[in-house]
Amino acid sequence: QVQLVESGGGLVQAGGSLRLSCAASGRTFSSYSMGWFRQAPGKEREFVGVINWNGASTLYADSVKGRFTISRDNAKNTLYLQMNSLKPEDTAVYSCAADLSFQGVRGGRGTYWGQGTQVTVSS
Repeated sequence: QVQLVESGGGLVQAGGSLRLSCAASGRTFSSYSMGWFRQAPGKEREFVGVINWNGASTLYADSVKGRFTISRDNAKNTLYLQMNSLKPEDTAVYSCAADLSFQGVRGGRGTYWGQGTQVTVSS
């Protein structure tokens, strides 16, 4: 069992930066690939990025490539999402997910999900 809790969301102006964190409970965090997803009001959940168990492999959605960076600290059981050059269209609830399969996360699958944190980017 893995419990995920996101933090770090808030209100930021366009062009600004935020760093989201996803704290995981349990001793098996390092076994999982981890992903970030977002959902804007009235829209479907969207894949943002995924990182494999040791951080060696990452993959991003085209909409955030070059602006967002995923990282993890397995010693701290924490996943991060550094978001730079934020745009109003990045406004959404951001959630983290864990799955044993890297491709599974890439495809939107998650065995465990956090509750999400709101990110609002003003123009």
